Order: sequence, then structure tokens, then C-alpha cells
Amino acid sequence: MGDTSPDVGRFARLQDQLAGYGFLAPWLIGFFVLTLGPAVASFYLSLTDYSGLNAPHWVGAENYLRIATDDDRFWTAMNVTFTFVLLSVPLKLLFALGVAVALNKGLKGLSLFRAIFYLPSLVGGSVAIAVLWRQVFSGDGLLNQALNMLFGYEGPSWISNPSTSIYTLVLLAVWQFGSSMIIFLAGLRQIPKDMYEAASLDGASPARQFFKITLPLLTPVIFFNAVIITIDAFKAFTSAFIISDGTGGPIDSTLFYTLYLYQEAFTNFRFGYASALAWVLVVIIAFFTAMSFLSARYWVHYDD
Repeated sequence: MGDTSPDVGRFARLQDQLAGYGFLAPWLIGFFVLTLGPAVASFYLSLTDYSGLNAPHWVGAENYLRIATDDDRFWTAMNVTFTFVLLSVPLKLLFALGVAVALNKGLKGLSLFRAIFYLPSLVGGSVAIAVLWRQVFSGDGLLNQALNMLFGYEGPSWISNPSTSIYTLVLLAVWQFGSSMIIFLAGLRQIPKDMYEAASLDGASPARQFFKITLPLLTPVIFFNAVIITIDAFKAFTSAFIISDGTGGPIDSTLFYTLYLYQEAFTNFRFGYASALAWVLVVIIAFFTAMSFLSARYWVHYDD
């Protein structure tokens, strides 16, 4: 009888392990079938000439060489995307932080204001909002009607003007500040109030308290939001696609990198080349994320 107890224990442990793997199975299936599998297939296709209609033809690094040396629209898309990232990310961070600081002052109806400010993050990336945005900034849109009524100014078609079209998309991105604002507000609530009380007793002004207490203690949250917003900015697609009717116009002024990738894949049917573009974007995002983590040690302050 004593010889069977180890077997019983092993069987019980095996049952526990199988139960654990059973609960993990949906995630594992999703990861291998919907994430890892397509990623490996995409990398293989990036080394081929593939139209989606014929069998992939191996070309090695030819797609990547073409991207680097013989594709003017790639560099145009890079310029548009980096302009969008460099403008939208800091503005969105500043706007979200400013609203969070204002809401943290103990306003009445805080839950209502928090929900109202968060709402654009829920609907702002939708097709409907992009269509609405195009109507607002068109030649006879709501913005120009308001400018004409208030100031007698006949505004241009902000969407159709290559000098201003990218800024309308930046404004749309900044308007979707709700998620970052909620995270900032949660971080502000974690700062001990006695630190502000002690600073007030020492005669520190509200501005000095903000720069000497709030910002240093909030740097982990700032870092988190900055990384997430930057990645989202590089992946922006829907607004540019809807507003430009999928062309990236006028004259490629809204040709986001993801939109150019989409055109190569589903308009020009160069799936191999589009896969190479996708992997270049992965490298770019990975590089900026890595640089963010490396720089964090110099300005992000944790409790320890």
C-alpha cells in the first residue's frame, strides 16, 4: 500500500497541471495561431515576391534593399509619420496631464467629468468619428462656418490643404486623451497629501510644488503613458485612411506609414513588399521603445 502513495501524488500533480494548461489553452491557441504564426508567415513573405494570387517567389533581401534605396514614397510616409508622432505625442501627454491635474483638485461631479473626458478615447478611433472630423474641417465644414460667423473669416478646406491636413489628424489624436488622463489621475491620487502640506508650510508656491513634488513622483506614469502613446501614434491608420479616402492625399500629406503599407498590400497586391514594410515598422517601434527604457534610468524616479 505504501508503494502507491507516490503514484497518487504524481497523478494529483498531473491533474493540477492539466487543469492549468486547460485554462491557458485559449490564450496559447490565440498566441500561436493568431500572433506568432502570422508573424512568422509575414517574415517569410517579406523575403519573397508575392502578389496573393501566385505562389511566393523567393527574392531574399531584395524588398528591404528596395525600401532603403529605391522607394521615394517610403521616405514620404516616414516623414509624415514622424511629423505626426513628434507633434501628437507631447501634445497629448501635456493635455492629458493638464486635465488630470485640474480634475484632481476635488471638483464636484468628478465622475461625470471623468466619463465625459474619457469618452473620446472610446469612440475617437472609429470610422464614424473620422467621417465627422472630415466634415468639421472641410471647406464648408463646421469650423469654417464658426469662423465666418464669429470673425468673418473665410477659412480654407483644412483637410484638402497639404499644408494643414496633417495638423487636423494631430488634433484628432490629441482629442483622444481620455485613457492617458485616467492613468495620470490615478497616479496623482497616489501622491501623499502630507507632502504638499509640508511644502505649503515651507512657503512653496503651487507652481513650485508641481515641479518639485508632482512631476518627479509622477515620472513612472509619464513614462508609461509616453511609451503607449508613441506606439499607438506609429500605428495610426483609421483617421488617415477615412479622411484621405485611402489615398494619403492631398499629395501624400497624410500618407501615414501604415496607410502606405495598406496600399502596397491591398491596392497594389505586393504582399511580400508590404510584409517587409511591416517588419521595418516593427524594428522602428522596437528601437524607440528600447531607447525610452534606456533613457528612463536618468529621469524616471521610483520609490527606491
